[in-house]
Amino acid sequence: MEHELRTLTARLLTHRSLARTDALARRALVDDTFRQALDNRLASIGLQLLDNPYAAHIAVGLSEDMREPVFGQGREYAASNVGLTRDELAWLMVIWSLIVLPKRERQVTRRSLHDDGQNDMFGAEQPVEHGGAVSGALSEASLLADFGTRLGGKMKLNIALGKLARLGFIERRGGQVAEGPLLDVLLDYRILADRVIHGTLADVLTGAGHRMPEANAFELAQDADTGEDDSDTEH
Repeated sequence: MEHELRTLTARLLTHRSLARTDALARRALVDDTFRQALDNRLASIGLQLLDNPYAAHIAVGLSEDMREPVFGQGREYAASNVGLTRDELAWLMVIWSLIVLPKRERQVTRRSLHDDGQNDMFGAEQPVEHGGAVSGALSEASLLADFGTRLGGKMKLNIALGKLARLGFIERRGGQVAEGPLLDVLLDYRILADRVIHGTLADVLTGAGHRMPEANAFELAQDADTGEDDSDTEH
């Protein structure tokens, strides 16, 4: 097990994220003994494993008690510790809201992108889907048309998208913005969803014609069964 632990830790630190379908990543999610050993290994260097059953990837982040010692020298880290400006953070929140909120609603109700839910009598019994089956893409042109005047125009959007892509939050494909490996795992849905759905950003998004979920999908997920499928036991 020692070799597997070293390998997984090194890969997480090198690649920043791993697909939850990766063999070692999956072992960390379903093998309690292996997970405990991994958590101890990461904790010894001030890190923790980041995962949630709705994200397609896992990653590592600082333990809560390490954030101040690592980033506390400059107060700007409270807003962003990855070098994003206020405009870029705003674009990140818009993109997160338009991709992750509807994705989570589909995952909780076990619907795909093109499923209205009327033809699946056993949807709630299906495993949680990840990737393109539930995660939609956004048109860069539509983002600019809907929010460009508020967030700095085409040049700032292009700069923001380039930086967000390099950080792993998004992927850009032929004028489309898709979910990147870190978008759902690094941004905490439990904290952000309520603030978005019941905050000012919801008014901005609905004003641009984007529907907000009718309820907090995380709460719906808590009310539903907590198992992802018969091979994923989450911690």
